[in-house]
Parts: sequence; C-alpha cells; structure tokens
Amino acid sequence: MGTPEPIPDEQVGRIVEWRRGFDATWLLAVGLRTGIVHDLAAHPGATVAQLADRLQLHEPYAATWCRTAHGLGVLDIPDGTDGYRLAPHLDAILTDPTDPRYLAGYVLLGTEVATRDFEATAEAMRTGAVTPFQGRGDGFARLVAEATRGLQTMTARGLLPKLPGVADALAAGGAVLEIGCGTGTLLVAVAERFPVARCIGVDIDADSLAVAAEKVAAAGVDGRVRLHHGSVSEALGGTQVDVVVLVEVLHEIAPEQRPKVIIDAAAALRPAGWLVIVDETYPSTPQQAREPEFWFPLMTGFEELLWGNVLPTREEQEHLLRAAGLTGPVNRRLVGAGFTVLTTAKPG
Repeated sequence: MGTPEPIPDEQVGRIVEWRRGFDATWLLAVGLRTGIVHDLAAHPGATVAQLADRLQLHEPYAATWCRTAHGLGVLDIPDGTDGYRLAPHLDAILTDPTDPRYLAGYVLLGTEVATRDFEATAEAMRTGAVTPFQGRGDGFARLVAEATRGLQTMTARGLLPKLPGVADALAAGGAVLEIGCGTGTLLVAVAERFPVARCIGVDIDADSLAVAAEKVAAAGVDGRVRLHHGSVSEALGGTQVDVVVLVEVLHEIAPEQRPKVIIDAAAALRPAGWLVIVDETYPSTPQQAREPEFWFPLMTGFEELLWGNVLPTREEQEHLLRAAGLTGPVNRRLVGAGFTVLTTAKPG
C-alpha cells in the first residue's frame, strides 16, 4: 500500500516550516553577530535591559529577538525570573569552538555565504557558471574553517586515536598527512594531542594555508607541522606516513581528479597505515533521496552547486578506494547530521 497523498493544508504547513527554518537560521546569526548568544552563555539569566546595556543594543529590538528565540526553543526563562538563558547545551554548541558539536560557523556560513551564492545560483542554472570556493579570500577561508571545526575536532580527538596502532605510532613520533588541510585546525589539534608526532598539511588554496601558518605558529607547533601548497607527491617526496586524513574534502575535488588524489593518498601510506575520510555520501537513487541519512548531503549538493562540487555516492567512494589498491575492509559509519566516516588500512 502506497503512502497517502498529502492534503493541501499539510503541504502549506511544510512550506511554512521550511520558511520558519530560514528565519531561525537568521535569528541565530543575528544573535551571534550582535553578541547576544555569547553574552547569555557568560551571563545566564540576563534580562533584556542588561543585554541591551552591555551590548549597546536597541532595547525593543533585543526584546523581540529574545521573545522569538524563546518561542523557537533557543532560549529558556528560568523559573521566577524575567531573564533568559540559552537552552540546554546551546552554550557549547554555539560558543565553544573546542566542542566537537560546535555549529556557530555552520550557521554563519549559511547566512554570509550561502545566501549570496543562492542568489547567483538562479542565474547559473541557465549558464552552468561555477564560482569555486578557492581564492575567495581570507574571510571566506576562516568562515569555512569555523563551519567544519567540529568535524576537525572530532577527527583529531575521537577518530584517529581509536584506530588500531595509530595512537602508539603518533606517540612514538609517527606522521599524519592531511589532504586539503584548509586553515590547519586538525593539524594543530593532532600536534597538541601527540607532542612528538609530525604533521604535514597539503592544500591548493593559498588563502587557507596563510591562515594555517598563523595558527600553527600561534600554537607553537611549527617545528612539527609542515604546510605545502601543491600536490601530495611534492609534499612527501617519496616518504610515507602512518595516517592520511581528508575531512570534508573528497567531495570538493573534481570527479576527474579524485582517482589521482586517492592513489597518491594510498601511496603515501606505509603498509598497514590508515586512510580516514570524513565526508558526505550522495544518494544513489531517487528513493534514497527521501531517506533521512541523505538529507544533509542532499542539501550540501545544492548549496555547493555554484562551487562546482559534486558529492560522490557510496559506490563511487568505494570504487575510488579499490582502484587505488586499498582492497581491505572498509569501515563505514554515520556521524552527526549526515557525515560519513570511512576508514580502511593499506594492505601489507
């Protein structure tokens, strides 16, 4: 028996809910930009008057923001008070960059980048024009880094140390290669977690690498973290590493270039070394597009259409690994809202 056809009012409700999500995203962005979110994280129970005074806000506007945020479940009102506090866990999720669930950057990437890109997408639908994410400048590089910071933290702290043999290898001075290292968040985290490990980052975006160099120097790990603008083979010169990592990078590589990148990644690994890919998996069929696990990558595919990014399907991901000689078992699992973690060890 098929799914009953929705009635008109149900379809109206769906559109209103989608529109509500748009407003909620902007509500969070305004709260982050004005400092309201961070102030409430630091001062739970603050009144509107206190917020307006500390942040130099127009009090009636601040009151409307707080009332709306309370209605959406972003804020709570402590019993017996007229103040507001962030709803449970939102202080960490929206204000703590070290938390693996940190999403403030993701919110701002939507309002500051996706909004403009969607406007350009309407015209690009007729021309097929592409505006790559590389070369968009320092501000864009930093914003993308903030949007993916949680995944970088999760990978450095949670995924890598749990792979068989990796923690011991890095603790003994082993090496990690990150392909598409961006602004260096993961490299710094690994270098801090393993004080004698060596880290190599490769990227083709000079703006991101400039930010990465700042982070590496500020963290005091520049003696063990090396950055390279160019290819993997140039960066390594024939040496091998214990782990190769790609975080939200595979789908940003042009499909025709992916085989070479994964072949280079496999060649960079010592025998029994690990390849770790954190990315998104596009639905292979129209039926999969309706399944919740594919909703996030489905929207990424549309949001990054103008960037020229094409998300790979499961079949495409696994073909890339086999074609690169990574023929061992592939461990696959979902994390977060729809991210795929692929890990496989190099035979030998």
